[in-house]
Amino acid sequence: MSVTDVDRRGELLALARTHDASLAFLQMGDPSLAADLTRLADLGEKTITLVGVSLGPLAPGHSWLRRIAAHWWRERGGTRPEIRVATGLVTAPDELAEALAETRPLTGTEPGLTSPAWEQVSNHVRQVLICRGPRCTAKGSDETAKAVILGAMEAGLGDDDLLITHTGCQFPCNQAPVVNVQPDDVWYGHVDAAAAQAIVRDHLADGHPLETHRLPR
Repeated sequence: MSVTDVDRRGELLALARTHDASLAFLQMGDPSLAADLTRLADLGEKTITLVGVSLGPLAPGHSWLRRIAAHWWRERGGTRPEIRVATGLVTAPDELAEALAETRPLTGTEPGLTSPAWEQVSNHVRQVLICRGPRCTAKGSDETAKAVILGAMEAGLGDDDLLITHTGCQFPCNQAPVVNVQPDDVWYGHVDAAAAQAIVRDHLADGHPLETHRLPR
């Protein structure tokens, strides 16, 4: 479900194999949910059961699993499989069997992928780009992201203040984890959770870049 789960691909693949299942991602990972549904449908599967798994923090709402699967189902031409979705979200490996015991079929009437609320670019003052590339991830950028998001919430910074975005590699990998703030054009390196909290406090809330972690431009 979450970006963090992409970082735990090996663990999730092993879990999937215990139930003769495949693995797909809602975001930032391959294969996507839509791609794997297409693969299974092309193989002639008649029924597909989906279980949302979120082993890390800050995942999107469970409803997004049904919403994205329903969009695929409506767009699928020809014969379509029945798709059932577990009503519970797995947050630990030992919960998978329990989740599979209670499922609900898609009806095709689930909400789509658009909404009037998502039409316009938001009014954010700054965009915070948090690198989730392989080196930054290996050095703990999942905790960096968590600290930025929770710190922003604690500081009372909302959608009009910040747009927080996970990205692929931002290149200065020796400085991992890397964060940059736009349009200020301020780049930070070695941003662990404590540094992330200081960036939120000093830069994002008070407008003063954190010089101790700032990278030259």
